[in-house]
Amino acid sequence: MRILLADDQPKVRFALRTLLERQTGFEVVGEARSDEDLRAQIEPTRPDLVLLDWELPGDRALDTLFTLRIMYPALRVIALSGRSEARQAALQAGVDAFVSKADPPERLLSAIRRILPA
Repeated sequence: MRILLADDQPKVRFALRTLLERQTGFEVVGEARSDEDLRAQIEPTRPDLVLLDWELPGDRALDTLFTLRIMYPALRVIALSGRSEARQAALQAGVDAFVSKADPPERLLSAIRRILPA
């Protein structure tokens, strides 16, 4: 499972990478700090999943998600946010799952395994 991390906070990206690289079958193929960075990395990295910070700098997350869905319909997207009120907006926008940054790591791993085929 090829995963691209998109979050503007280096500590969050580091924590996510560390968590994911300890799992069998997960490969972090890139890290993006902004919407522009994310769009530049999608094609060369060909991820199966993007972990998308719902407050990623650049375009609104809704616009980013819309673009990803059109260009890469098979791509799975999990929205991440520290704001609980973002959950409803992200799910209504069509993300595959939403995970709060305050949730335990097991919740993120469970969400990934639920939306990606083995």
